[in-house]
Amino acid sequence: MSFYQQCLGGELKMMTFGESPMGAQLPAESQQSIMHAQLVTSDFTMMASDSMQGPVINGNSVNLSLNCNSEAEIDGLFAAIAEGGQVTMPLADQFWGAKFGMLTDKFGINWMMNFERAPQA
Repeated sequence: MSFYQQCLGGELKMMTFGESPMGAQLPAESQQSIMHAQLVTSDFTMMASDSMQGPVINGNSVNLSLNCNSEAEIDGLFAAIAEGGQVTMPLADQFWGAKFGMLTDKFGINWMMNFERAPQA
């Protein structure tokens, strides 16, 4: 989440399971896992938590989609989140009138980013 805050900006608040009211009842290995993370920007709020369901397996089951407000914004965010990851579809103009690209970040999370251009009259 700190990486996403560096890329997206905003204010980050996090609470571990150990800091929660039920923390003392949890096993030691769960104490430092994140129960609640919230990244708040002027445009959106992103929330996340660690799973307590067993080992995490990165895969292709989740894609995050981020709609941007300008071409400069999509260019900057795409470059920042792609740092250390892999671009799977470079940013490019698409048939639906948007600039769009896809990447997998350094944590194995898949992202789709879109900037919807104003229709030409």
